[in-house]
Amino acid sequence: MFKIKHFNELNVNEFYEIAKARYEVFACEQKIFEENDFDDTDKNCYHIYLESNNNEIVAYSRIIPKNFSSYGDVSIGRVLVLSSHRRKNLAKEMIEASIEFIKNTLNENHITLSAQEYIKSLYLSCGFEVISDIYDEAGIPHIKMRL
Repeated sequence: MFKIKHFNELNVNEFYEIAKARYEVFACEQKIFEENDFDDTDKNCYHIYLESNNNEIVAYSRIIPKNFSSYGDVSIGRVLVLSSHRRKNLAKEMIEASIEFIKNTLNENHITLSAQEYIKSLYLSCGFEVISDIYDEAGIPHIKMRL
């Protein structure tokens, strides 16, 4: 179902589809233009994604290893599901698969992330707890959460 690959394992088409999905959700839908979506952090991350039958990426996030995360813990970021595939529980399945990978492969038990505030219930349902007040990030209310 979900694939998890380190940046160095992605082929050109997979990275293209990741870029296309991130642009569609973060730029076209959410109008985030204040910061560059592609930072050099991507090169150090694991990328978890689900492909449709025609190789389009329909759900995606990145797992930032502890030594590259600004939180001092492993982090999950750039979480998205294309609008055509929402309301199918894919985000929760992806977060759960990410947690399993982090615990079993990276041998880490703590995960910190910056969640868009409107979707915090997703993370609460996966065991995360709110650890900050609401703050603005790229013009969108966010909240820091930790598992």
